[in-house]
Amino acid sequence: MDKLRLRFEKTGRAVWISHLDLMTTMQRGFARAGLQLQYSEGFNPHPLISILLPLSVGTESVCELMDFRLREETDLPALPEKLSNSLPEGIRVTGVWPGERKGAQLKWLEIEGRLEYDGRVPPADRLKEFFEREDITIEKKTKRGIGQADIRPAIREIGFEEGEKCLLLRAVVSAQEPTLNPELLVSALRQLEPGLAPDFAKFRRIETYDVEMRVFR
Repeated sequence: MDKLRLRFEKTGRAVWISHLDLMTTMQRGFARAGLQLQYSEGFNPHPLISILLPLSVGTESVCELMDFRLREETDLPALPEKLSNSLPEGIRVTGVWPGERKGAQLKWLEIEGRLEYDGRVPPADRLKEFFEREDITIEKKTKRGIGQADIRPAIREIGFEEGEKCLLLRAVVSAQEPTLNPELLVSALRQLEPGLAPDFAKFRRIETYDVEMRVFR
């Protein structure tokens, strides 16, 4: 069959499933649902299944995308419920369609976050001013060790609202080339403005977009 793409949620306790374990979980889910994945050819065949943007452990998402191929034709409208019933709590398939667009066209991620403070919560406009700087160069881990990177170009939009002992974040950040892990937003505060840094933060992916901010499917 041609490539198919499904959208799924990873929430609740499922956020602690690692990427590799998630791949295994999805493959077992397909098998339990009676859906046979297509395999590659060669000496080491593997199922043709891939997640477009691997998710960090501990981060929730309602917009994960996965490409796959099946050996046989199936009823696509019925697939989300059928597969969801074979997956653990917190992983739910919400849609499936032919995977016509290339994954490289996925450019932006809409995220929300909760920044929690043990003491006084800083004003929301202070954080917005910080992230609107022309340059936000921080130290970050790279494949070659510790390096420096300006994360400002990877932030398209960002805003904050004050909550109870917290700030609520809403932002659009780069998903690929470069990839901006939302945790780097907290790292930037800790490195450059520690007085604004939260004691705890958690994030959630909301939506995916292409370079022109059209919803990516």
